[in-house]
Amino acid sequence: MILDLDTPVTVFLGDRCIASGSLRDAVTAIKSQSEHSEGCLVFDDITAKVIDLDLRGSVSVVARRFTPPKTPGRPKLGVVPREVTLLPRHWAWLAEQPGGASVALRLLVETARKADDKADARTAQAAAYRFMGAMAGDRPGFEEACRALFAGDAAKFLDQTETWPADIRDYATRLATPALT
Repeated sequence: MILDLDTPVTVFLGDRCIASGSLRDAVTAIKSQSEHSEGCLVFDDITAKVIDLDLRGSVSVVARRFTPPKTPGRPKLGVVPREVTLLPRHWAWLAEQPGGASVALRLLVETARKADDKADARTAQAAAYRFMGAMAGDRPGFEEACRALFAGDAAKFLDQTETWPADIRDYATRLATPALT
């Protein structure tokens, strides 16, 4: 998981959400709860995976751990070179596209990503399920809420999560919304 200080996260201390925003905001909020910082769970807002943070030191010390060291040469733009195997006719078509093969491939990938709402729903289901398992796995209605999540039944999902603590219910609903609409 690639993290930087702008990664969107949500922090829970027990049943209560104490921060939602960038990783920088989360670190600041956790450090302000110094006596309880060990009990905090930090969730990535996209995947709902728990992020394990090394919170030793001040906020600026923790923030420096997420700042890549400056190196001479061109800046890193997040471009990852990988091998692509295509037929000669595919390479010929790509070579004719404005901007070349890289631009054309990026446009094709972005268009496909936007068109694939089912993938977004699956991602939302996985994230909501992961969060619910971590924070509500032993709560009443958990299993039925999971069934409703995977069935896309918003009314039943909301009904089953109604008795959960408000912050847990609201975050689970926020994660699940793309799968429930």
